[in-house]
Amino acid sequence: MLGNFAYCNPTKLYFGDESLNYLKEELPKYGKKVVLIYGGGSIKKNGIYDEVVKLLTDSGKDVAEISGVMPNPTLAKLYEGVEIARKHHADLLLAVGGGSVCDYSKAVAVSVNCKDDPWEKYYVRFEEPDCDIIPVGCVLTMAGTGSEMNAGSVITNEKTKQKIGHVFASEAVMPRFTILNPNYTLTLPKYQMVSGIYDIFNHICEQYFSGEDDNTSDYISEGLMRSVIHSSRIAVQNPQDYEARSNIMWTATWALNTLVAKGKASDWMVHMLGQAVGGYTNATHGMTLSAVSLAYYHYILPYGLAKFVRFAKNVWNVDPTGKTDEQIAEEGLSAMEAWMKEIGVVMHLSEFGVTEDNLESIADLTLPMNGGYKVLDRNEIIEIFRKSL
Repeated sequence: MLGNFAYCNPTKLYFGDESLNYLKEELPKYGKKVVLIYGGGSIKKNGIYDEVVKLLTDSGKDVAEISGVMPNPTLAKLYEGVEIARKHHADLLLAVGGGSVCDYSKAVAVSVNCKDDPWEKYYVRFEEPDCDIIPVGCVLTMAGTGSEMNAGSVITNEKTKQKIGHVFASEAVMPRFTILNPNYTLTLPKYQMVSGIYDIFNHICEQYFSGEDDNTSDYISEGLMRSVIHSSRIAVQNPQDYEARSNIMWTATWALNTLVAKGKASDWMVHMLGQAVGGYTNATHGMTLSAVSLAYYHYILPYGLAKFVRFAKNVWNVDPTGKTDEQIAEEGLSAMEAWMKEIGVVMHLSEFGVTEDNLESIADLTLPMNGGYKVLDRNEIIEIFRKSL
């Protein structure tokens, strides 16, 4: 492990099919005023809402609600939530949902006491909070983003079509606790399940495809990727398989709790490409990543050939006998493509309605990154989008 780093993750995790019971232990640690935050109402249909509300009531909490958080939380929704939390004098924000709800709750947490416009401060100037941050707790209902154990928050400006993520430096932004009950993921539609699976996989790829040194983080990443591949194949055949879904949920958390990024650079260019598409089309996050991944990885392969060879051999079990490094690396990406088709992710931007006429506009929304094997210019970004159509 080269370089110097510090690692601390203060989020306390409660995992398992009885993990919601631990909410009774966490709630007394916070004041009476709780804001319950959730999405489109699925938690009311599957009973999770009633379970959580009962625990809040039994704990004597005064509860306000922010409902209707969308898959790509908007700036307008952020402003709405900030006003609700302010008026309620929130002591705790309790997010019940997937990564979008968790992301949104963290954005509200850093904005309630912020004297500046939160979009300008956090998502344009990328400044850090200089105000009190409201504590966040999560009850996760979808595996994918890793938002339950990190300080990241993605918000979409619906007027400018910018979808921007800010990974805050302060540990205070991270959820204080997260409840991970794999049963809560079993009622997800297959499309959402598969989108989350690819999001997990790509989070690992983003931290893996960088650098040329030998580091422990990459070995951990390879194991996590193999786990995702194995469990995903079981889950798409039988979405009710608790063991597979529990492994997916646990892997999602470890894929983006900042551990495997330590001691090395990270790429994140696939996310920049995908988020630009998401901001422009409002498409599902994980599917925007799958639609652009292959074109991007084929493009940067010559610049990081040794890592792509390692990826092929250690993750996809490609036999290197009698093959050039280029052939091995390409065979690894072919195996990845076959798996992506097997689980049913979106493979082309045209499936979101994107056409050649849109590519320059989407490129203008794309933030170039410099942590991977190649820093892309605007023309290269457009060409990758073109090859993703």
